[in-house]
Amino acid sequence: MAKDILGEAGLHFDELNKLRVLDPEVTQQTIELKEECKDFVDKIGQFQKIVGGLIGLVDQLAKEAENEKMKAIGARNLLKSIAKQREAQQQQLQALIAEKKMQLESRKANYSKTDQTSLRTIPVTG
Repeated sequence: MAKDILGEAGLHFDELNKLRVLDPEVTQQTIELKEECKDFVDKIGQFQKIVGGLIGLVDQLAKEAENEKMKAIGARNLLKSIAKQREAQQQQLQALIAEKKMQLESRKANYSKTDQTSLRTIPVTG
């Protein structure tokens, strides 16, 4: 009966018969909750370490991908410049061919005139 009166007043006896303000069952639940919270905090810490490692790995892969991207852009630009150089060289060679053809035609024309002129200047003896 004294326990009931103390229980109504919010006072309780624990397993060692010590007077407590909290109910022993609530105290046990509080201890269990504290342990669960500690486990949760530990697991969150492990999770943060794992995520930190993953983020570091992803950052490293991103840097490597960016480097490869820059290499590919450089190679593409190099190929474009080589193609432009070849195109310019081809145009130069075509211009040179046209010039040489004109020289050939000019020489053919001069040769024909010289050949016809030399035929007229040859004295005929008879």
